[in-house]
Amino acid sequence: MTKHRFGATKRLFALAAVAGLALAGCSANTDAGGGDPTEGATTDGVAYGATQEEWAAAFADVEPVLIYAQTPAPKGSATGLNMENYFAAVEEWSDGKITFDIAYSNAVAPPTEIDDALNDGRLDIGSVLPIYEPSDYPATNALIEAGVLNNPSAVVGVLQSNAWPNDVAFKTPEILEEWDSHGLVPLVPVFNSGANGLFCSTEHTTLDSLQGAQVSAGGTIQIAQVEALGAAATSIAYTELFESLQRGVVSCTVGSQTVALLGGFLSEAPNVVIDPEATFAVAPGGLAFSKAKWETLPLVAQQLFWDKLDIFLGENITIKIWPNTAEAQQQVADAGGEFSNFESAARKAIQDVNASVIEALRGSAALDGDALIDASEKAAGDWTKSVEDLGFDPSVGYADFTEWADGGNDDISAYLDTVMKEIFLPNRPS
Repeated sequence: MTKHRFGATKRLFALAAVAGLALAGCSANTDAGGGDPTEGATTDGVAYGATQEEWAAAFADVEPVLIYAQTPAPKGSATGLNMENYFAAVEEWSDGKITFDIAYSNAVAPPTEIDDALNDGRLDIGSVLPIYEPSDYPATNALIEAGVLNNPSAVVGVLQSNAWPNDVAFKTPEILEEWDSHGLVPLVPVFNSGANGLFCSTEHTTLDSLQGAQVSAGGTIQIAQVEALGAAATSIAYTELFESLQRGVVSCTVGSQTVALLGGFLSEAPNVVIDPEATFAVAPGGLAFSKAKWETLPLVAQQLFWDKLDIFLGENITIKIWPNTAEAQQQVADAGGEFSNFESAARKAIQDVNASVIEALRGSAALDGDALIDASEKAAGDWTKSVEDLGFDPSVGYADFTEWADGGNDDISAYLDTVMKEIFLPNRPS
């Protein structure tokens, strides 16, 4: 089993390494907004899909630019490597004219202060977390709450949930105006680290088994979901979950497989429920640039930051989410646990909460709630279909993920091509 697991993980890392070299041009023959973006360059910019040599020529007369950046993890960690490789690609394709001073493990600013650091000059680019400041980012948080529309499955869900919210964000004026008013340029408004699930010390898939259970959860929607299951919600930092689960302080926790691995508690909570029809609320982040710094960059630099986003987006999946899924599958098996779905009544309890969340968002005071939900429901459905049309199997679950990955089905270049063409190219700086 161990050999099988690491085979999948290594394949995913190998795919990402190749992607880092190749994905930059993966959409070279696509068009944005009806025109062919590869047909020639503008006077001041570079055409999408240009070669590395063409980019180097465009940067020949550009003065060197130093960018202050931060990642959320230690250097080389899978949690922050997609950011590191994104920065490396920008530096390489600018022919060294753009360089980065990178702080690791949120050394410059903690998550709640990254937007402040982008405004006061400590950082030029970083991962902001509007979910921590709902009163400052009410429109963005409405979109985040609409994330109960995510498909939480292992393959189709990961791809769908990292696409449709960005599609909606770039088409929602209130969200873009909100970021602008905070001095931020959203490069990737929403990205997640995988679906959330219920991680328990013993099996808890029914309402009866969850009655009165102590469950760690974060955020109002997760708390409502836990309480709808008949459990009692409490809040415990992920760094303390191993001991809390081991000592029986809590029976379960809501979180992602990435958090479970970071917290090292899968040995204590190997009974996992990630139900493809019962979505737990997630806490996504966003990749943002300081508006003040962005406006000093020449157009070619802005375009290069934009065009290399496929590396950031792709490696968030191929280096972080999917390898963590393979590793979690192994650790769950080693601990004698399993991945399960909810019994029907428990599933309906989560679905009822999610339906009430969507209905409440229609009355949002932060933006046109009806427009947001109509757009979100359409985009979530459209991107599920788009991902499936690309050949990704909706039936692949967490228990059989490694087998799927080992089968060579995990090439996402066509998916990234579609995401760039349909979401990011129409918003490319020009």
